[in-house]
Amino acid sequence: GDGVRLADAMERAGRDPEAIGRDDERLSRIGAFVELHVEQGRYLADTPYPVGVASAIWPHGRWRFDFPGEANHAGTTRLDDRRDPMLAYAAAVLSARELARETGALATFGKVRVEPNGTNAIASLVTAWLDSRAADSATLDTLVKAITEAAEGASEGVEVTRESYTPVVDFDVPLRDRLARVLGGVPVLPTGAGHDAGILASAVPTAMLFVRNPTGVSHSPHEHAEETDCLAGVTALADVLQDLL
Repeated sequence: GDGVRLADAMERAGRDPEAIGRDDERLSRIGAFVELHVEQGRYLADTPYPVGVASAIWPHGRWRFDFPGEANHAGTTRLDDRRDPMLAYAAAVLSARELARETGALATFGKVRVEPNGTNAIASLVTAWLDSRAADSATLDTLVKAITEAAEGASEGVEVTRESYTPVVDFDVPLRDRLARVLGGVPVLPTGAGHDAGILASAVPTAMLFVRNPTGVSHSPHEHAEETDCLAGVTALADVLQDLL
């Protein structure tokens, strides 16, 4: 966010950025990769199963929305004379929520930057970042297009820039089905989060095991899995690796 490149930060920390990246020799020695991970959601919490198998990682991306306005004094500028970009931003947030619900997808404005960011000032610019995910690329594209149109309808001159995009990652179907069969027909479920397995999936047969998370909370101290479920996950991993030998 402050303009420092990852490579520069690595060099300052004593690391060589040229030393990271794809290692074809090592990849050639991997027959299959199975990742064990706590579920980042609570689908399994409503089932009797402590462990599930991943089917795919949803396609996802991030878009920057720049809502222009005109800075002025909050205490002296009549409402009818204002060009307040916060209103357009708020309308876009609400539209994103409703459109995501209609399409069965996810849309989140989780980061926002306001200029000049003063309590008694009408903003001159609101920059907000949208994170959106869906079960397939067509749904994701349709959703983001609709959110963009809603933003354009609420703001004159809004600019939308796609900053990142990751297509769907379908895990190896024969491997996925084999894991589910070895584990006695456990649930097969998708995930909306990125994983190491998603990176390796393009190079080697890859699968994931999820351990039940009753809170559904992810990347937080409140994320939780019962000890018995953790043990079930380790046992499941051992069983599938044994079967793959």
